[in-house]
Amino acid sequence: MPSARIVHVFTGEVSVVIAQRGAALPAICHWGERIDVADDAVLASLADAVLSRPGAVILPEHAEGWGGRPGLSVHRAGVAWTPAFEVESLSLGGEPLAPEAVVQKRVAGPEEGLVVLRAIDRWAGIHLELEIDLTPEGLLRTRTVVRNVGDGEDPLDVLEVSPLLAVPTRATEILDFVGRWAFERAPQRHPVAMGIHARESRRGRTGLDATGVIAVGEPGFSGPAGAVWLLHVGFSGNHVHAVERTDGTLALRGGEVLLPGEVRLATGDAYRTPWVYGSFGNGLDAASSRFHRHVRGMNRAAARPRPVTLNIWEAVYFDLRPDDLIDLATAAAEVGVERFVVDDGWFLGRRDDHRGLGDWIVDPEIWPEGMGPLADHVRATGMEFGLWVEPEMINPDSDLARAHPDWILRARPELPPEARFQQVLDLTNPEAFAHILEALGGLVRDLGVAYLKWDHNRDLVAAGHPHTGTPAVHEQTWALYRLLDELRERHPELEIESCASGGGRVDLGVLARTDRVHTSDNHDALDRARILRWTGLLVPPEMLGSHVASSPSHATGRHHDLHTRCAIAFLGHFGFELDVRAVSDEERAQLQRWVALYRRFRGLIQQGRVVTDDGLASLRGVVAPDASDALYSIVTPPHSADTSARVRLTGLSPRTSYRIEAALPSWLGPSDYRPAWADAAPALGSDATGPVFSGSALAALGLEIPLFAPDRALLVRAAAVGGDA
Repeated sequence: MPSARIVHVFTGEVSVVIAQRGAALPAICHWGERIDVADDAVLASLADAVLSRPGAVILPEHAEGWGGRPGLSVHRAGVAWTPAFEVESLSLGGEPLAPEAVVQKRVAGPEEGLVVLRAIDRWAGIHLELEIDLTPEGLLRTRTVVRNVGDGEDPLDVLEVSPLLAVPTRATEILDFVGRWAFERAPQRHPVAMGIHARESRRGRTGLDATGVIAVGEPGFSGPAGAVWLLHVGFSGNHVHAVERTDGTLALRGGEVLLPGEVRLATGDAYRTPWVYGSFGNGLDAASSRFHRHVRGMNRAAARPRPVTLNIWEAVYFDLRPDDLIDLATAAAEVGVERFVVDDGWFLGRRDDHRGLGDWIVDPEIWPEGMGPLADHVRATGMEFGLWVEPEMINPDSDLARAHPDWILRARPELPPEARFQQVLDLTNPEAFAHILEALGGLVRDLGVAYLKWDHNRDLVAAGHPHTGTPAVHEQTWALYRLLDELRERHPELEIESCASGGGRVDLGVLARTDRVHTSDNHDALDRARILRWTGLLVPPEMLGSHVASSPSHATGRHHDLHTRCAIAFLGHFGFELDVRAVSDEERAQLQRWVALYRRFRGLIQQGRVVTDDGLASLRGVVAPDASDALYSIVTPPHSADTSARVRLTGLSPRTSYRIEAALPSWLGPSDYRPAWADAAPALGSDATGPVFSGSALAALGLEIPLFAPDRALLVRAAAVGGDA
């Protein structure tokens, strides 16, 4: 048996071993904790053990005896459905590898850990280019290009590309997420079982109920502890996340879900899959931090301080009046807001959600002098001017729909059922694409728009090309990407928020082109604590829209005091969704203090490493890269039979001393049970003398938190004051 080509790429914490023998496709032999291997024979033994198993390769083939889900599902008029590839070449970092080479390389820069494989099935007329990349942050990602190189007339139908990212079988517990509108990212855990556990999203957008990430790990894995592997499909259209368990094999799998006939390749044509990302960590926090570092590296949001934002929706809803909005902008600036966003209702004929989508023209009935005076006033107060849009949608009751009914996606002669009185605009149509691009560009140029809240309020149902009825979700998703890319290229300073009925489009495909996500339409403080926690597995805190909204909550009807709402919203991209004109003088002063605190600490929030603990009192924090400073948001449970809980402040330097400051609720319980540290701690941001603890004591013992007051939020700072505590 010939020796295998073996590639061991690694970062400081993660190793990936890839082996390939003869003409067969490669397999991932190890993905997980960093290993140090001095003897090539050890790697060869590992490769032999893995490559001897049928279907262990990254794109397992039915033709080789694999009985699970194939890595590549294709056919050509019903034949060529069981491909068998022969490897042509394998390279690492652009350098070809000899057939029996063994290479070990530390990854320090982009594409240094990129393995590129080229393979062909000459009989079926299919060529593959497979990329397997270990990024400098420690993410394992892969994508595939499938090309039709056949010389016949029949196109190559691509049904699915589903790479297999193998993980150890000791990972026996799955964590994924469910949701709906205003209730995104609810966690569920269950054991790994034989077969496939798949979470598909066929909504034409990431989906309010989409899992976002799927995790598999050692039993009981948590934020701080337990080996865990995460998978994310970086695509905003139909997709699947899956865990597959077979005889001796466990793998994470994922990719785009293609509708029938959606990708039909003529000779010479190619289909490129989205990136499928994997992250390993000892604890969810470690795995999550790799996603955060990657997103921060590709996204410009961390390059400038995140402006405190006020979105006017819950202040005025559809009741837009220029004089009122000027007053609201003045009040917002006085509180310290830095970005003022006009939400739905500003454009032609828009008095409710029944009409107007597609007519992106300032309504002269509402704005007889145009929106220029408001935009100018907003900028005169020192704030940026932002605008809500929903460019992918169209109301049948609109001038655009009446002029171009052929611009509406449909799979049948009749239109799909309406959702929120709207249909989907066909961005794959060059004329429709150009119309929307020019309309948005004109608004940005003429009004000086610095920020677009980009909404997407319905699923793509029966979304076909209107002239043929063939499925359009794949092409519509890529048309959206082109629209965002071109708009940003024309207006480099423009920032865009990804909103889709709240958190319905949160993925690395759209995050490569936008600056933050609207985490949810639900601003209820306690619900947002959960939504921020779990959306934050993928998205760093400075890109999580995190607003202090009205009380009672628009989504749940629950009341929370202003302290609770501010403390929970703080560790994100902070802002407001309420009428700041209507608050009391005392509340206005509170808002001003919270804004000042956010401005002081936002650098920490947008650079820090996230730590979590889902104990009796839940914790979510950010720790400076050098562990010199940290902020922790702590939420007490709704009910408890315990008098108190100890909450560990993790991520600190063990031998460093830390001074504690805190923003505490007005009541934590009877004075007899109030811990001494809470009485001694100065107000958050005061830098006054306060209780001091070692980092090791805070991590191992934590702070005692009384549990008499349910659903209360505390914001605690640990600021370094010296070493050797």
